Amino acid sequence: MAENTNLLVIGGGYAGVMAANRLTQRDDVTVTLINPRATFVHRVRLHQLVGGSDGAVVDYREVLAEGVRLVVDTVARIDAADRSVALASGGTVGYDYLVYAVGSGSADPRVPGAGEFAYPIATLEDAERLPPVLDSAPMTAAVTVVGAGPTGIETAAELAEQGRTVTLVCGGVLGPYLHTRGRRSVAGRLAALGVTVLDGSDAKVAAVTRDAVRLADGRELPSQVTIWTAGFAVPDLAARSGLSTDALGRLLTDETLTSVDDDRIIAAGDSAAPSGLALRMSCQAAIPLGARAADTVLSLIAGEQPETLNQSFGAQCISLGRRTGIFQFGNRSDVAVWFHIDGRLGAKMKEVVCNGIVKHLADETHKPGGYSLHRVKGGTGRQEALEAKRGRAPATAQRAA
Repeated sequence: MAENTNLLVIGGGYAGVMAANRLTQRDDVTVTLINPRATFVHRVRLHQLVGGSDGAVVDYREVLAEGVRLVVDTVARIDAADRSVALASGGTVGYDYLVYAVGSGSADPRVPGAGEFAYPIATLEDAERLPPVLDSAPMTAAVTVVGAGPTGIETAAELAEQGRTVTLVCGGVLGPYLHTRGRRSVAGRLAALGVTVLDGSDAKVAAVTRDAVRLADGRELPSQVTIWTAGFAVPDLAARSGLSTDALGRLLTDETLTSVDDDRIIAAGDSAAPSGLALRMSCQAAIPLGARAADTVLSLIAGEQPETLNQSFGAQCISLGRRTGIFQFGNRSDVAVWFHIDGRLGAKMKEVVCNGIVKHLADETHKPGGYSLHRVKGGTGRQEALEAKRGRAPATAQRAA
C-alpha cells in the first residue's frame, strides 16, 4: 500500500483555502488546515461589515473541501527540523509538506495615540468592534478614516453614504494604485458623498486623541470615531520559527514559492515574499498564489520540478458605497492604465468580483485542480525586476535569532 503523505496548511484565508482544496487532487494525501477561526472571513467585505451591509463571513462548508480536516487553533511555532508545528492550545501536528499562508493585517501604528484611540479593521475581530461604536455616536459625529488605499476609500464611502460626516486622511496620494483618470473619478464620487479628502505630504497623522486627529502640519481635526486602515504587517510566525523572512516578516521563497531554508515549506498569499519581491496585497494575488503553492507541493510529491511563479494581474476594483464603484484596469505587470469603468456598472463589476472569489474557492472543492487563472501569463515587469535584482548584490535576509 502506498504511504500516505501528510499535508498541512496554516491559514484559512483566500490563499490557504485554495491551496488546501487543490491538494485534495491526490488520493494518497491527508490535508489539514489550521485556522484560528471556525468561519471563513471574506476580507474584501470587511468595510461592509463596518457599514452594516454584510457580515463578511462564509461558512467553511461552502468553500472548503470535505476531505480537508479543519483544526480551529493557532500555530505557535514551526519546527522545521522535526516537521511539526506546536499549537497554542497545546500539542503538535506533524507534516510532510507545509503550506504557509498566514495572511496579513494592520501594522501596529507608531503614531502616538493611534493604538489606543483608533480602530483598525484589517481583521474580522477588529471590524466587529466598530459597529457598536458607530451606533452609539450621533450621525453628525465627525468620523476620520486614516489611509487612502482601497479599504480606506471603501470605508469612507460606505459611511458617508449613510449620511455620516467623514474625513479621509490620505497620508499621501488618494488611491496610490489608481491611474490619474481613475483617481479623479474616485475623488469626484467621494466629493459627491460629502467626504472631505485630505491628501498630499502634509496630510499625515502625527497624533490621535480620544476626540481629535492631529496632522503633521499642525492642523487638528475633530474626530469622535477614528478608523485606521493604513499600514501592512504579517504575523511573525516564520521569524519566530527561525525561518528567513524579508524586512516585513514575509517568508522568503524562490520563484516556486518554496522556502529558501526548507524544501518542505511552501508559502502563499500576503505572507510570501518570492525572491524578496512580494506581490501586491490582494485576493487577486492570494488565490492564484494558493493554487501555485499547491501545484508546487503536488509536483514535489510526484518527484517533478515545480513550475515557477507566473502571476498576471488585471485590475483593482473599489466600491464607493453600495451603488457606485470603479473597476481600474491594469496591465499584466500590475500597472494601472488609463481605462476604467465607474458608476453603477463599476459597482456591479466589483460585486461580481466579490461573488466570484467565493465561487472560485467553492468550485475547487468539487473539482480540485480546475482553477487555472494562475497559469495566465504575466507581464514582463516581474522578470525585469528579477533581472535587476540579480544584477545587484543579494539583499540580506532577516533571520530570527
